[in-house]
Amino acid sequence: MTDSQTPTRDRPWLIRTYAGHSTAEASNALYRSNLSKGQTGLSVAFDLPTQTGYDSDHVLARGEVGKVGVPVSHLGDMRTLFDQIPLEQMNTSMTINATAPWLLALYVAVAEEQGADVSKLQGTVQNDLIKEYLSRGTYICPPKPSLKMIGDVAEYCYTNIPKWNPMNVCSYHLQEAGATPEQELSFALATAIAVLDELKPRVPAEDFPALCGRISFFVNAGIRFVTEMCKMRAFVDLWDEILESRYVVENPKFRRFRYGVQVNSLGLTEQQPENNVYRILIEMLAVTLSKNARARAVQLPAWNEALGLPRPWDQQWSMRMQQILAYETDLLEFDDLFDGNPAVDRKVEALKEGARAELANLDSMGGAIGAIEYMKGRLVDSNADRLNKIEREETIVVGVNKWVEGEPSPLQTEDGGIMVVDPAVEQEQIDRLNNWRTERDATAVTKALADLRAAAKEGANVMPASIACAKAGVTTGEWAGEMRNVYGEYRGPTGVSKSVSNKTEGLDDIRDAVNAVSDKLGRRLKFLVGKPGLDGHSNGAEQIAFRARDCGMEIDYEGIRLTPDQIVTAAQENEVHVVGLSILSGSHIPLVEDMMTKMRDAGLGHIPVIVGGIIPDDDAKRLSAMGVAKVYTPKDFELNAIMMDIVTLADPKAVAAE
Repeated sequence: MTDSQTPTRDRPWLIRTYAGHSTAEASNALYRSNLSKGQTGLSVAFDLPTQTGYDSDHVLARGEVGKVGVPVSHLGDMRTLFDQIPLEQMNTSMTINATAPWLLALYVAVAEEQGADVSKLQGTVQNDLIKEYLSRGTYICPPKPSLKMIGDVAEYCYTNIPKWNPMNVCSYHLQEAGATPEQELSFALATAIAVLDELKPRVPAEDFPALCGRISFFVNAGIRFVTEMCKMRAFVDLWDEILESRYVVENPKFRRFRYGVQVNSLGLTEQQPENNVYRILIEMLAVTLSKNARARAVQLPAWNEALGLPRPWDQQWSMRMQQILAYETDLLEFDDLFDGNPAVDRKVEALKEGARAELANLDSMGGAIGAIEYMKGRLVDSNADRLNKIEREETIVVGVNKWVEGEPSPLQTEDGGIMVVDPAVEQEQIDRLNNWRTERDATAVTKALADLRAAAKEGANVMPASIACAKAGVTTGEWAGEMRNVYGEYRGPTGVSKSVSNKTEGLDDIRDAVNAVSDKLGRRLKFLVGKPGLDGHSNGAEQIAFRARDCGMEIDYEGIRLTPDQIVTAAQENEVHVVGLSILSGSHIPLVEDMMTKMRDAGLGHIPVIVGGIIPDDDAKRLSAMGVAKVYTPKDFELNAIMMDIVTLADPKAVAAE
């Protein structure tokens, strides 16, 4: 074939791996290794204390340091994280929300130390607080000041870092929380509208279209890949429509729907985990096959993420999947494969119609900020419907509710097929943090924090003061402490109503059992669902509470981010019969150990405790040895079986028999 006949290939999307664990030093080594293997951008995972604005030695950080990401407590950690990685040449995505202004400030400070031209930095901070209230739970402040801080970041970036995406509307976690495609479309677009309405008065009218062009999205791609591909085409059309009609953005370039993607982790299974490789590939096709709705950046989970933290080899395998599609196939040589397809056009139109109707509904409630409780309730309902269909086998999940017999996986080697963070990491991080506090200039820190506090109180943009704090040596907990002091803290809605449910289909036997045990107890069976620590993945806890309520139990569920002391106090004051703990961050051993000790000290050792989470078999045995009555993992998807276990544990006869 001559040069003139060679098809012109599109540039591949940015190839990323969502990574970070243990320490800044270990994560830096992982980043440099992944870049050497052909990764073309970085995607930083931060640990939960960093995400929620606590230093590594805070009481709520216990057991969480370095577990689901890298701890970054100050400029020294950020410096180590990007050691020998020239930031001026890098495209970095930071999955950070409540503390986004702070982590961006640290990034800018490190870039300046490297001698980079800050105006040339490229990357993204997620910076989407609304989805945190709805699904992920790493919020700090109430909605209005949080929206103001999102605006601060966008305004600062527009002026100083024009190639940076200051806000990444994240619908990924909405789908993880059970959103239908129409809900994912409408809730995400409502969030974007709220942000644009906040930004519009901040810049000259002639500059606003360019600012619209910097808003990006981060989406989820599930296993129903034709529907997911149509969803992405609907996103493209609806975003263009909103920017043109609502905001009068005339230049089509500024109306482009720009998005990155992490394919669905919700559908990854603990059972027959090798099947997840196929799921990940199929889900990637949804966001790459259609040229007119193709992702700008793709990051894939690893096959074993339902089991725990992936090893470097597991992440490499997922990266190779991207590289094979981008470089070995001819996908990037063709125009859009679906233009003019009547089946695709019909589905796209149906999704757009459903999303427009829901957007109008949200608009009538005052937009995304006014509709937070409504949206949360809708997500919990949708997730309940999703789980019900799996339980009833209306939705088939291979290896879970169909074809469950299989050969043992040779991929799960003697290390369990996952990487385990050394528990010593936490104390080492705390020691480094204490050294940092000792060696910094305390006077400079005090002044920088005073200036930050003043900026926040006056309603000024907090970014310049945050960057000054970063350079002075302020810690993550200190920065967030000022935000809490000025703006207050927030408890997000749980989405679980305490009122009596009318969803009783198929639950008659359990409801009868609950009534019988309640009669023996002399009052209604009371079940406390608690989430100790900083894990904000509340979907499982919500569904357990939701089903327990439907089964006729009295539930006590106050949402996320509780200390063991708070849960024990609630158990005592409310005289509960069974306590259920949900921990998905991998910090179950220290948190449950603490809980069990405090329960016994409070004279509550007789109350059965059950625990759910991503818990390896060896850890499950350790929890049982601590006195935990039952341990549940993602493979225990039959909620009704869990409900019957709770009834049995609460039965006074069972207690007497022990």
